[in-house]
Amino acid sequence: MIRVLLADDQPLIRAGFRALLNAEDDIEVVGEAGDGAEAAAAAARLKPDVVLVDVRMPGTDGIEATRRIAADPALHGVRIVILTNYALDEYVFAGLRAGASGFLVKDTQPAELLHAVRVVANGDALMSPVVTKRLIAEFVATPAGPGRAPELDVLTPREREILTLIAAGLSNEDIARQAHISHTTAKTHVSRVLTKLGARDRAQLVMIAYESGLVSPRRH
Repeated sequence: MIRVLLADDQPLIRAGFRALLNAEDDIEVVGEAGDGAEAAAAAARLKPDVVLVDVRMPGTDGIEATRRIAADPALHGVRIVILTNYALDEYVFAGLRAGASGFLVKDTQPAELLHAVRVVANGDALMSPVVTKRLIAEFVATPAGPGRAPELDVLTPREREILTLIAAGLSNEDIARQAHISHTTAKTHVSRVLTKLGARDRAQLVMIAYESGLVSPRRH
């Protein structure tokens, strides 16, 4: 069962998400919060698998809530999804740097929301694939400051190759096919890269790949 915490200042939106998610056999909404401070406190108390957090809330916003949750070692396994009204909201960039696993626009289709919750809970892929490449291009165009990206010397040549494929948005299955290895081996490589670089999830690996210069964004 995937346990979800909802954080949005609009009760009607929370009610809609709750009804949609609770209708699924494998998903359960375990709590709600009306602002970022409540979300961080609820996450610490409930330890959900996924937190859906609105980027704009009164008082403590979604970015600060994300930062607090991601910084808590006890919540290392909690995945945070930023909810926004705009596909390229500047706050989303800050949210990803704060530790979010991905983002969704609020007008996304119900099926896509359900899929996103499942894949981010599994840690297997980024969400919103239609806009991910565009988001990354804009994200890396915003300077992160010197020394943010960890050194990649700890990676073997094969692991660097795997990181490059992750940055391209490939799933473990796609990586296995592209690198001509088994799915199990691909999963093992991804786990090792996560561990060596101290990343929470694949979303952070994508950012590391770009910020370290291993991969360069293609401007359109």
